[in-house]
Amino acid sequence: MAAVDCPGSLKSVRIVVVGDKGTGKSSLIVAAATDSFPPNVPPVLPDTKLPFEFFPDGIPVTIVDTSSRPEDRNMVAEELKQADAVVLTYACDRPETLEGLTTYWLPELRRLEVKVPIIVAGCKLDFRDDNNPVSLEQVMSPIMQQFREIETCIECSALKQLQAQEVFYYAQKTVLHPTGPLFDQETQSLKPRCVRALKRIFILCDQDRDGALSEAELNDFQVKCFHAPLQPSEIEGVKRVVQEKLPEGVNERGLTVTGFLFLHALFIEKGRLETTWTVLRKFGYNNDIRLADELLPPSLFKRTPDQSVELTDVAIEFLKGVFMMFDDDEDNNLRPQEIEDLFSTAPESPWKDAPYDGAAEKTALGGLSFDAFLSLWSLMALLEPAKSVEYLIYIGFPGDPSSAIRLTRRRRLDRKKQQCERKVFQCFVFGPNNAGKSALLNCFLGRSYENQGPTTDERYAVNMVDDSGNAKKTLVMREIPDDGAKELFSSKESLAACDIAVFVYDSSDESSWKRATELLVEVATHGETTGYEVPCLMVSAKDDLDSFPLCIQESTRVTQDMGIEPPVSISSKLGDFNNLFRKIITAAQHPHLSIPETEAGKSRKHYNRLINRSLMAVSIGAAAVVVGLAAYRVYAARKSASA
Repeated sequence: MAAVDCPGSLKSVRIVVVGDKGTGKSSLIVAAATDSFPPNVPPVLPDTKLPFEFFPDGIPVTIVDTSSRPEDRNMVAEELKQADAVVLTYACDRPETLEGLTTYWLPELRRLEVKVPIIVAGCKLDFRDDNNPVSLEQVMSPIMQQFREIETCIECSALKQLQAQEVFYYAQKTVLHPTGPLFDQETQSLKPRCVRALKRIFILCDQDRDGALSEAELNDFQVKCFHAPLQPSEIEGVKRVVQEKLPEGVNERGLTVTGFLFLHALFIEKGRLETTWTVLRKFGYNNDIRLADELLPPSLFKRTPDQSVELTDVAIEFLKGVFMMFDDDEDNNLRPQEIEDLFSTAPESPWKDAPYDGAAEKTALGGLSFDAFLSLWSLMALLEPAKSVEYLIYIGFPGDPSSAIRLTRRRRLDRKKQQCERKVFQCFVFGPNNAGKSALLNCFLGRSYENQGPTTDERYAVNMVDDSGNAKKTLVMREIPDDGAKELFSSKESLAACDIAVFVYDSSDESSWKRATELLVEVATHGETTGYEVPCLMVSAKDDLDSFPLCIQESTRVTQDMGIEPPVSISSKLGDFNNLFRKIITAAQHPHLSIPETEAGKSRKHYNRLINRSLMAVSIGAAAVVVGLAAYRVYAARKSASA
């Protein structure tokens, strides 16, 4: 079966040949391509294309010869950056060229960050001094220990037609069926990501969900991957091999997941990597053992800056079922181990690092309620739509990927229609250092009040908020550090994804209030300039402390002048939030209200109104003139007729 039939497989292989001058690069290429030794070879060959039928995998190969001249090194570097594999040559009769591998070529490949398989080819084997025999293993073992990126070494002779084609066969094979992603040579075991992918494939093939592959299921698997059924005697042979080496690999129902993994480790140990790679590619995996790009086309996630992505009802129902399936103790929470089990068929857990780690409310045992579980999925769909769909597929989403997500209407259009239909709202939380932003996010996630130092990194918090009518909305709060605001405003589209902005200040500190006001003006100005205007709310934090003098008067004056609601007073320390989170949701649902206006913005609007009125007056005047002329012409025509 040609690998090109599968998603994630390469459509061609580009092999670049490099090495010292006179090591036989060009002769090796001609000998491999023509099965003959060339008497006269140019210094550098043009690209040599081997047809797709040249090697059994059915993939066309392009071999690129390179110059050894120092002045051409930049050109060689560019070729190396486009390589799928590198053949590095030395001459068997010239020890200094072997030394050049470790003193120049291999360090140079590392410097250029060429992270592709490397095949070392010892050329001119026929010229080697037979009186001083040295085995290839003796020569290359210390080099391969130092440079683990070398996949294999092979000696060859273009003159004698000895293993010239094999050099490029192995180079192609290391690209199409690399060992590195699958197998750890040191521990002699399958790598974790490979185990997870094979486990997912096993579950997909276990149609009756009994934890074993029956003869019928094994046969379906064989036909799907290799287009050929297994004979009953072959199935028995497979089960016998597994049972002899690993008794728990087979039970009365068939081949267990342990046995399935054992078989693939056995294939790899015996050098049959193409078997495991064929299976992985048939189920949509690429060389990184992730889903191939063909299964997640960029067009699926194409959107304007002020659109966002949400999970569909279909995806949410699927996630409800998954949650219940992995809630082994039926306590309506997923413990950390249950979450780990849920993602055991994915390359890794997607929530172990920022921005997801610590972004949702956790139980006392570090688990997730269904609301928290769904909130994290909503956050991932908002921030990384492709990743959210990818991980839905890993955990068994059965439908078309496009049925898992939906694009929201543009926020600009929401403002025009004065309503929105979103279920997930993103709130940017601005404020000076020590204003209480982090404490607010912590309390939003149900955590006890803690005094927090200045936030240096962006941070997310996501949770469900009860809306009117017993509905729930998902609120994503994104904390913007004070020193990160300037960088945020440097982008024209920085507010496009924002549904509402909140400005937190310490009500006991006048300088904190002034800085929050400055940030409000900056957001308002940015919105007026770019067209991405957002509703805004002021939050007077630390209400348990005495306010600074004139705090209420000043805050009321500024909010009235800018046309937004008065500040909402809260105390994270006392747990008094004055219904803030529902107020945030309500304001976000009315995107045409609570939009602040600067003096410049008001002047601009006033000017535009005057211009529009003037244009209207001119239009009416012009229309009156036209009507008057028409009436005069009618009058003149009648007068002429009567005369």
